[in-house]
Amino acid sequence: MKKTLLYILLITVSVLQAQDKESENQSLMISDGSNFTSKDFFPKFSWDTTPMYYMFQHKKRLLKPEEVGFIAARTGFLCIEKSHGKAELGAAELGAKHESAAFKEAKSDAKVLFYFNSAYAWPYTSYSENFTKERIEDYPELKKFLLTNPKTGKLYEHYGAFCFDILNPDFRAWWVETVVKGVKESGCDGVFIDQMHGNNRFIKDKKEEIAVAMGEMMGALKEKMGADKILLGNNANNKDAKYVYPVCDAVMFENYATVRSKKENLLSEWQDMLKNAKNGKISVFRLGVEGAGRGNLKPKGEMPNFSQKQLEFALACYLIGAQPYSYFMYSWGWTLATGSLVNYPELQKPLGAPKGAYKRTTPEGWEFTREFEHASVWVDTENRKAKITWH
Repeated sequence: MKKTLLYILLITVSVLQAQDKESENQSLMISDGSNFTSKDFFPKFSWDTTPMYYMFQHKKRLLKPEEVGFIAARTGFLCIEKSHGKAELGAAELGAKHESAAFKEAKSDAKVLFYFNSAYAWPYTSYSENFTKERIEDYPELKKFLLTNPKTGKLYEHYGAFCFDILNPDFRAWWVETVVKGVKESGCDGVFIDQMHGNNRFIKDKKEEIAVAMGEMMGALKEKMGADKILLGNNANNKDAKYVYPVCDAVMFENYATVRSKKENLLSEWQDMLKNAKNGKISVFRLGVEGAGRGNLKPKGEMPNFSQKQLEFALACYLIGAQPYSYFMYSWGWTLATGSLVNYPELQKPLGAPKGAYKRTTPEGWEFTREFEHASVWVDTENRKAKITWH
């Protein structure tokens, strides 16, 4: 009798292990039938609900415990944006350090990224605080790292920040050491690098040289940061970043405005998400709230409800192209108040793994469908309509 019970127990354990293995294989199956090769330092990935990535800043203060809990309940993969906590702690790397510890306490396997820009000299960290109009003349060694307009002799600016000279090898060495220091001192699991173009709009005759220099700088960063740290490159799929892409662990598709998410762009990004998965890279698909571009925001109190109404199309666009280790980000900006604390019930619904690749209803049409374990997705990217049926 005891031997029979033991035999039944062993069989049951074996069956459960086989089911777990089958479930794991299904969750990591790429839409072309191959399997995603994950890395030990990657965030945890699951199709249980929509896989989410969060990225935000609040320049004036740190997160409240209930805000940490709200976000941690929805993701284990996030970035603390460029100026977070500066007013309260004095430097953005201290804000990142505080929040990284808070999220890891709330969710032990959370992966939190530090932020740094490769094109614009944001003065929010202690490492970059002297890149301001008031201070830069007192730091000639730093001023040499910035681009100067040859016609006016003045420093180039964009979005109110000075612009780095990627072709200066001394700058590249300083930048790499600075980012490595920021990741280490903040206790983060890697870094989100913004603006991969190297300010080539100002030196149009040296775009190829700039692209090569950017690739070398990112390669040096990945090497010195450590193999177990995540390097997420914003729009590293773009042609400007062709030498950056190979060294990135992750790529963000930053569709910050409707013009960036035209039907042709979306189709191209779905193909790039497949390429990323086959190369063992993480994808972050970010689609901004429709109709909420710069200068077109609704009154502050209306945006959460407005974004709820726009969610179905954005989510459908993500689901059509999603692969293992593809994450969805949805917001109408980059601050804490632009979507990170909004409750979107659809994003918490059971999703389940995809049952296969997306289908295009006609060879030249712009309607696409895809089936998941608990959802059927239809989207028309030409007319920007979508329907997700949950079951």
